[in-house]
Amino acid sequence: MPSHQHLLLKQFLTAATGPLARQQPSLGSLRLGLEIGSLFQFLPWGVYLESIRIEGMAAEWIRPKNAPAGRVLLYLHGGGYVLGSLNTHRSLVGTLAQRCNLHALAVDYRKAPDYPFPAALDDARLAYRWLLEQGYQPHNIIVAGDSAGGGLALALLIALRDEKLPLPAAAVCLSPWTDLVLPTALIRRVAHEELQLLEALTIRGWGGQYAAEVPLTHPLVSPTQADLRNLPPLLIQVSDAEVLCDEVLGFAGKASRAGVPVTLQTFEGLVHWWHLFWRLVPEARLALDQVAVFTNGIWAAQAEAARLVREARRSKTAAARLRAHS
Repeated sequence: MPSHQHLLLKQFLTAATGPLARQQPSLGSLRLGLEIGSLFQFLPWGVYLESIRIEGMAAEWIRPKNAPAGRVLLYLHGGGYVLGSLNTHRSLVGTLAQRCNLHALAVDYRKAPDYPFPAALDDARLAYRWLLEQGYQPHNIIVAGDSAGGGLALALLIALRDEKLPLPAAAVCLSPWTDLVLPTALIRRVAHEELQLLEALTIRGWGGQYAAEVPLTHPLVSPTQADLRNLPPLLIQVSDAEVLCDEVLGFAGKASRAGVPVTLQTFEGLVHWWHLFWRLVPEARLALDQVAVFTNGIWAAQAEAARLVREARRSKTAAARLRAHS
């Protein structure tokens, strides 16, 4: 059962989206509204900001105090490939970095419709390659994103695998947009709830703006259409009340059948983007704490694998010495 805080949030969002649906605001107005809303979001205490540029692309390091230097979270923000920025997600990335005890690199990838596919993917690939050039090892990088950013993170993994580039240690996908083909049956299913209907109709249009001249079924546009073999471990979080829920569950199942280690965590009755409201909604804090459990598990598994390799080498060396003296 969702918390009282989430109920208040949902009531507020429902009240706000009604007038928006009737006014049909421009994309510029929506972007401005999100930017204004971001003025009331702040980094957690003890987390520091460093603005940089990566070959002209705006980006920023979000650094928790005392986080280890060699590990990094590459974060790709959500917003339907048309909205969102470093500003709108800074607070979320900050608390995620702090909970995971990781330095985070957030990038302001290009948005549709001015920059359709593959601009966002090219920028994500650029950021990943830049990290490698800075000396970060692939096994010390985790890619993360929410909504469209989660789908972009998955597309990045698929593109890197197909290019035979070294893959990151894992990916964290918060309510990822895995399939830009929103079926009419889904629209009918959510038509009874204004908030969900607005989300479905809106993102259906955004998907077309992002895909532009390529089919919505392109595997790097809709990752659920791709061959998912040989991807690194995935953490996927989704609420059963989200428009994207069925598609996310379908993607998780397909990835599991392809042999990908998938940790699927479902939440009850929460709105899309609930993670952004972590200061208000306890379910968001719980979800982000679960991300930290997952990332710590990745590092622990790596340490255990390294220990087993060392033990095997010592055993091999000891056996060779024994043979030499026998």
